[in-house]
Amino acid sequence: MTTPNSAREIQLQDEYWMNYALSLADNAWKIGEVPVGAVLVKDNKVVSQGWNQSISLNDPSAHAEMIAIREGGKSLNNYRMLDCTLYVTLEPCPMCAGLLVHSRIKRLVFGAKDYKTGFAGSLMNLLNDERLNHQIEVQGDVLAEQCASKISDFFKMRREQKKALKQIAKSGSSLK
Repeated sequence: MTTPNSAREIQLQDEYWMNYALSLADNAWKIGEVPVGAVLVKDNKVVSQGWNQSISLNDPSAHAEMIAIREGGKSLNNYRMLDCTLYVTLEPCPMCAGLLVHSRIKRLVFGAKDYKTGFAGSLMNLLNDERLNHQIEVQGDVLAEQCASKISDFFKMRREQKKALKQIAKSGSSLK
């Protein structure tokens, strides 16, 4: 892809990278994590990527964004992500929004809104708070339905698993 010149080209590029982030979310699902994926892009090339790993790493900060930014710093050999765009399937939480401000991300593109913990506009908007020394261009709702469905489907599957385990436990105790 070349540098986009029109709004339509930007939209297509955003959808392309969000699909990439959705594929990363599948990695989280496979290991039993909430399926959120993130990819850091500069000059239309992957700098780094991440997916949720809080449970498997026993690290509450191991969100997709956090992992992508940490790896991005190593890849760029800089703690600033200047001229980078982060694509993430779910609106960042307060921790990740703070990270984006500190890392000087130029642009955030996210899929599904998070009305409980979203700090890119849903609950609060930390990324555009003029009291801070850096603001971030934000584009939300890119492939929002697909991103939200992936998370909803994951939690539906989890509820069904718990229900099945309760049924097994109940039937096992009735045999005694």
